[in-house]
Amino acid sequence: MSQVKGFKRVLLKLSGEALMGREGYGIDPLVANSLARQITEVARDGHEICIVVGGGNIFRGLAASAEGMDRATGDYMGMLATVMNGLALQDALERSGSFTRVMSAINMQQVAEPYIRRRAIRHMEKGRVVIFAAGTGNPFFTTDTTAALRALEIDADCVMKATRVDGVYDKDPQKFDDAHKFDHLTYLEVLSKGLKVMDSTAISLCMDNELPIVVFNMEVEGNIARAVAGEAVGTRVEA
Repeated sequence: MSQVKGFKRVLLKLSGEALMGREGYGIDPLVANSLARQITEVARDGHEICIVVGGGNIFRGLAASAEGMDRATGDYMGMLATVMNGLALQDALERSGSFTRVMSAINMQQVAEPYIRRRAIRHMEKGRVVIFAAGTGNPFFTTDTTAALRALEIDADCVMKATRVDGVYDKDPQKFDDAHKFDHLTYLEVLSKGLKVMDSTAISLCMDNELPIVVFNMEVEGNIARAVAGEAVGTRVEA
């Protein structure tokens, strides 16, 4: 058997906002199709791919809580939004030629399998792209934390966070011309500098278990393949 170049098993974290492209709401089919095509190509190269997708393009529990909604209720609604995104991504992936499974942390057997760790691993071993939906199934935990947790559970080699910028900066590069990009960071530097890589719970989980994080621009065609192959793309966070 030929050796897979780079990371063998990868968890790809996609924000809900990534799926809406330049639209103000919902899912842009062109973006979903582009992501699906790139992910399918990576899977065909022998990499085992699983995905955690957010729901911010449809509903944000934290924002609703700020407007007076009960936080737990808002978070459950946000989890349901991630299931909608997961199903949309599944459809795009299967049209691009991937075999897929959506696994939900909230039981909804008509549209998704329940999340079972061993079953998820077996799906990936068989070459299926697995989409983890509904977060952890618990309020007060973000999909960033879900990504770190699931990656550790299924023994992923890396968490890949796909964004709209080409790495981690000390300030917003879309607002400040003098923003500095980091090629490498430690977990402690991310936490101490308050850098917006992932939330502190996710970073701490990765740090405690020495799970590397790669942050890269998903809008550049081919970047997913480059990141998974271990090329110097974006910013790498590790010990």
